[in-house]
Amino acid sequence: MRLGILGTGKIVTDFLTMVGDLPEIELAGILSAPRSVTKAQALQTKYGIAKVYTDYDLLLADASIDTVYVALPNALHYQFTKQALEQGKNVICEKPFTLDSTQLAELEKLALSQDVVLVEAITNQYLPNYQAIKQALPDLGSLKIIECNYSQYSSRYDQFKAGVVLPAFNPKLGGGALMDLNIYNIHFVVGLLGAPTSVHYAANVARDIDTSGVLTLTYPGVQVVCIGAKDCDAPVKSTIQGTDGSIVVNGPTNTVESYTEQVRGAASKTQQLNRHPHRMFAEFARFDRVIADHDMAFVKTQLAHSKQVMAVVDAALADAQLSLGQ
Repeated sequence: MRLGILGTGKIVTDFLTMVGDLPEIELAGILSAPRSVTKAQALQTKYGIAKVYTDYDLLLADASIDTVYVALPNALHYQFTKQALEQGKNVICEKPFTLDSTQLAELEKLALSQDVVLVEAITNQYLPNYQAIKQALPDLGSLKIIECNYSQYSSRYDQFKAGVVLPAFNPKLGGGALMDLNIYNIHFVVGLLGAPTSVHYAANVARDIDTSGVLTLTYPGVQVVCIGAKDCDAPVKSTIQGTDGSIVVNGPTNTVESYTEQVRGAASKTQQLNRHPHRMFAEFARFDRVIADHDMAFVKTQLAHSKQVMAVVDAALADAQLSLGQ
């Protein structure tokens, strides 16, 4: 993979600390806004990125770049992904994929017509711990209750209360607790159970953005609660409960750091199967293989999952009467 990176924000700097452990990924370029070019140049020097761009059209015209990593604010995902697909580039797009299902359906159609890879960068789906949890579900008997709590007091919340609206709390940029934190919980649950039969989102809303909220999903015989908060915090963990046992996920649903399985009548066991300490390693290792093999069957499977997640997001925002990107 010869990668063109879009953005110089926190997620990009975090990604760059890990990608050196994937030598098959070549850092061919990075795009920054003109105001951030000094930062981009510093990243170029530190991580050996071939070129710095401030013009997206020039990056897309670079024939040496075969894949674009869209790591921009949420509201820009659709636009920048669409432009890359139109130029025949593979695209890895950060979560949330888009702001609604209509945008995602359009991108899927375009990617398949261009016969290029389009995948959502969502860490938990690729972590060995998560895959092991999926395999262990039958041990729990009939599932009854799942609770996911990802509550993390935002360093930007104090500024928000003071009237400074940064992207994380800007409805026009697709911010809010649902899109930033609870989206991981949704992916976690939908990856286990598929599409729910009903969705309800009770949100704490200030200035048209959800600063925290409780999402409830109903499945046949299973009730799910997903908590995401940026205005308060609590111990971060998730539980999966069945008639014969339970699984406790230690840490947030984007890292799935370890899990403890307790089957009735047996000793509990804690597993830590992730092969790399960085949460993004497993997904990018998989993406590199998908692109190298042009594995469009995998792309279609993952897009189907992402569409189920986006349908939940659509229903949750509608239920809470929230509008993003407007």
